[in-house]
Amino acid sequence: MPTTAEKRAAFRQLHASGCFVIPNPWDIGTTRYLQRLGFKALATTSAGFAWSRGFADGAVTCNVMIDHIAELSTAADVPMNADFEGGYAHEPAGIAESVRLCVATGVSGLSIEDYTGDMAKPLYDFDMAVARMRAARAAIDKTAMCCSPAAARASSATGRTWPRRSAA
Repeated sequence: MPTTAEKRAAFRQLHASGCFVIPNPWDIGTTRYLQRLGFKALATTSAGFAWSRGFADGAVTCNVMIDHIAELSTAADVPMNADFEGGYAHEPAGIAESVRLCVATGVSGLSIEDYTGDMAKPLYDFDMAVARMRAARAAIDKTAMCCSPAAARASSATGRTWPRRSAA
């Protein structure tokens, strides 16, 4: 099984080489099935996972999603991108903390939606959207996702349980 660092490097290479298809598993079984079909990378599906647990799309808590992303990232031999909803926070500081937790799962990349959750004002103002993405990027830059392969291997070899978002 490739290391987290190797999967992240492969994901960067896929992006550098052009377009590629990235299907969405919702559990370990579909992860392994899609991998066996030859896909070079996979991406979680927040809606698919929520529905498989009997929840509406967007109703899965951050901690439950973190556990799910960790489970699929660990099961995959290929890079896994995380469908990370809206980042589980509105303010940039909360985005940074959520992204830090997501990166700790061993995921190779993540996507954050720009939907506010408010139908009257569905998208973040431009400045807030930029601040949220800058906070996410800064959080990634402080993690093993951006470190050397040796540092990434050391952080993933600790055997600890995934970090949890504090109940605030």
